[in-house]
Amino acid sequence: MTATLTRRSVLCAVGAAVLACSALPAQAQEWPSRPVKVVVPFAAGGPADVYGRYVAQKLQEALGQSFVVENKPGGGAVIGTDLVAKSDPDGYTLLVMSNTHTVNESLLQNKPYQLMRDFTGIAPLNASDLVLVARAGLPHNTLADLIKDAKAKPDGMTYASSGPGTPYHMAGELFKAMASVKIVHVPYKGSSNARTDVLGGQVDMMFDAIPTMSEHAKSGKVKALAVSGKTRSPILPDVPTVSEAGVPGYEATIWLGVMAPKGTPEAIVKRLNAEIAKITSSEETRKAWASRGAVAMTMGVDEFDRYLNDDIAKWAKVVEISGARAK
Repeated sequence: MTATLTRRSVLCAVGAAVLACSALPAQAQEWPSRPVKVVVPFAAGGPADVYGRYVAQKLQEALGQSFVVENKPGGGAVIGTDLVAKSDPDGYTLLVMSNTHTVNESLLQNKPYQLMRDFTGIAPLNASDLVLVARAGLPHNTLADLIKDAKAKPDGMTYASSGPGTPYHMAGELFKAMASVKIVHVPYKGSSNARTDVLGGQVDMMFDAIPTMSEHAKSGKVKALAVSGKTRSPILPDVPTVSEAGVPGYEATIWLGVMAPKGTPEAIVKRLNAEIAKITSSEETRKAWASRGAVAMTMGVDEFDRYLNDDIAKWAKVVEISGARAK
């Protein structure tokens, strides 16, 4: 009798454990049962928007549910990000983020959220270098000439960015600090407006995404002076790196990822991570993104969490060294 009860108890315990272990996968399998909102806290047309839409479309195809992209730019990505932070943690609101967010952890002290407190990292998407371009009417044809003139005329030139804390802004501030020059920052609400004013000659220069600005450079609408990575870009092979062109050791990139409100079920986070990994590791995606100067990234949830924390620490040092301010 006792042995029988013991066997029954064990079987019941095993059964309960199996049911408990299957609960999370079941929860993930039930999701998504309705459209998922994908918030891009940047203006339409920039890298986060382009790649965010690409991934949203692929997720829609894989999961059989709509992934609807909404652009919510402004405040150096704070407006759209705060909207997601205040959303229900149910897997139906996602955030396309960039190193703007890791920079903002030290640059913007009074924002209404904290990245690692209020969000859960899901997966990275890709990374790409930037290109420093000058308006066509600027007399400088090399970075060395521009630096020489900037030193002779402090605050005599301007550079545009897509807003405080964005990779475009921080690339400019890091350049100023390392080249020992003073150039006036002109922030915009999005990269499209910043780009338009550089093309129109209202602002002297900007660091911009290589795929977005390369055609304008090739057509002579702007002058490509240098790229921000460690090596030259295959899209602009004749353009030197900033390090080659006069600022040794300089490097700045833009990377993108996906996050969700803190408390989003672990099963959904892991399922999204797996689905996004399938997208970023596919040959189709890697070739498509490489043609635009972007390198696809794939990480597990825990690895991405470490990556986020490391990037926050890295940019905190850059903010301190450069003296960057949110204006």
